[in-house]
Amino acid sequence: MKKLYGTTVPIITPFDEEGKVDVESLKKLTDHVIDNGLSCLYPNGTTGEMLLLSVEERKLVSETVVRQAAGRVPVFVHAGAMNLADTLELAKHAVEIGADGIGVVTPSYFKLSDRALADYYIQVANSVPQDFSVYLYAIPQNAVNDINVSVAEQVAAACPNVVGLKYSFPNMSLLQQFMLIRDETFSVLVGPDELFHVVCAAGGEGTVSGNAQVIPEHYAALWAAIQSGDNEKARKLQRKTNVLNNILCAKNNIASYKVVLREEGVIKTAHMRAPMEELTREEEVALMKTLKEHNYRTV
Repeated sequence: MKKLYGTTVPIITPFDEEGKVDVESLKKLTDHVIDNGLSCLYPNGTTGEMLLLSVEERKLVSETVVRQAAGRVPVFVHAGAMNLADTLELAKHAVEIGADGIGVVTPSYFKLSDRALADYYIQVANSVPQDFSVYLYAIPQNAVNDINVSVAEQVAAACPNVVGLKYSFPNMSLLQQFMLIRDETFSVLVGPDELFHVVCAAGGEGTVSGNAQVIPEHYAALWAAIQSGDNEKARKLQRKTNVLNNILCAKNNIASYKVVLREEGVIKTAHMRAPMEELTREEEVALMKTLKEHNYRTV
């Protein structure tokens, strides 16, 4: 079964002036990520404002990205939603359109027991073909619910198609415990991309990075250094990406990504889906000025 690796990009969802999904910009963004050497695509993730989109909008985004990618890189659709029925519908749709797999975030807002969480993931994994890859996804700082090792082990044991986990809280000890699941074949990717290099050194598969769509050349170079075993170069590249990421994430990181992508002609607008906040014009100018001062296009 297919797995995520290297730099997986949870791409933003571009909107047009009327607030609708901008399909043409989404196609250009897909090409932008692939042409700049990044490894995998992950539409409808947190960076894609997924819980603010309707099920039909999410289907449109997934279909557009899978079609535009045309097999050039793996596309794993994020299918996690606010209720089980929508998650199952989005998972089924991902299979139907030819995606390579899905990611599923923990249910949000209502606190679940470990048993309920495991049952949820087992139902989702069993709803798709047994050779269709599923990733667990935990971002406890946003979703309230978390995935511990016991839950991940239980789900992995019950569902062979659950191939790994994306973990978006910076806990290296826990990340390394996940790596031991299923005789160390369980795929682990990290959300906080300042840990990209060290997670790979510890046995992880890579990072899921929203920042990467804005500074793809840095992430492509970092992954190449990791693959070649050039740790000195990887450390230097990781530190450079950390500096740039701090700039991009200083305020409203998703809005910042959209501003840079708009300024560089990849997407048409920097609109966010309400109630998400957009940058002011002053903030946009300051962001671009600071990035240029840090030579953000120079690896």
